[in-house]
Amino acid sequence: MKHYEVEILDAKTREKLCFLDKVEPQATIAEIKNLFTKTQGKSLKDEDVLQKLPVGTTATLFFRDLGAQISWVTVFLTEYAGPLFIYLLFYFRVPFIYGHKYDFTSSRHTVVHLACICHSSHYVKRLLETLFVHRFSHGTMPLRNIFKNCTYYWGFAAWMAYYINHPLYTPPTYGAQQVKLALTIFVICQLGNFSIHMALRDLRPAGSKTRKIPYPTKNPFTWLFLLVSCPNYTYEVGSWIGFAIMTQCVPVALFSLVGFTQMTIWAKGKHRSYLKEFRDYPPLRMPIIPFLL
Repeated sequence: MKHYEVEILDAKTREKLCFLDKVEPQATIAEIKNLFTKTQGKSLKDEDVLQKLPVGTTATLFFRDLGAQISWVTVFLTEYAGPLFIYLLFYFRVPFIYGHKYDFTSSRHTVVHLACICHSSHYVKRLLETLFVHRFSHGTMPLRNIFKNCTYYWGFAAWMAYYINHPLYTPPTYGAQQVKLALTIFVICQLGNFSIHMALRDLRPAGSKTRKIPYPTKNPFTWLFLLVSCPNYTYEVGSWIGFAIMTQCVPVALFSLVGFTQMTIWAKGKHRSYLKEFRDYPPLRMPIIPFLL
């Protein structure tokens, strides 16, 4: 059988990356990608031991420049502190936002004040979790991420705050009943989100990158682990749905939708990672929504 020879080049520099010989004519592009990956070796983790790697007495390691990096903690603190500060500017109606006659005035609607408490407590919680709860498997991320993340969080915070705290804002259609229901959803989901973060923290000892299968604890909020791989995202989405119902504000609903889309992508990635790493991973779990998604 005739075999093909395949040369792989860098798309930008046109530099030759590798040369594959004896490639079968019926080989798919996916199979060629796998052959290429094998020739390039695998990415190494910080905790990999040289003696356990498939090398002899001489090892060749390739270094890849990831570009400018920034710590996860710095990114999280920056992207969470911004919405907290920005929202309060609109809540207190500082000058040059709504017009001179509304400077430092206060809304007469209870829901506006409840929304401020919920929004502020949410981001204070995130800041405290970043400092005292989260344990990051990777120390840094690309510097460009801080600009992307801040644009998203800060922009949406300003957009929703402008309308919720506007002097012409009107309360939800069903009044106090709608606000109470939404507030209950928000509080429950915030407690659930915090409970999951604490459970995940307890899985990884300080200074370790050990990965384990998360299971429910005695805390009822963690029982969602029975059905989904990332209940922290489930609770996070639930919190913003509650906030959207409470405020009946379109920007909040859009923020919830965009957040759900992104968290679904993250949840699917983590779910695949769990399935690949753990053969005994619970088969009934879905990534983010029980029985559906």
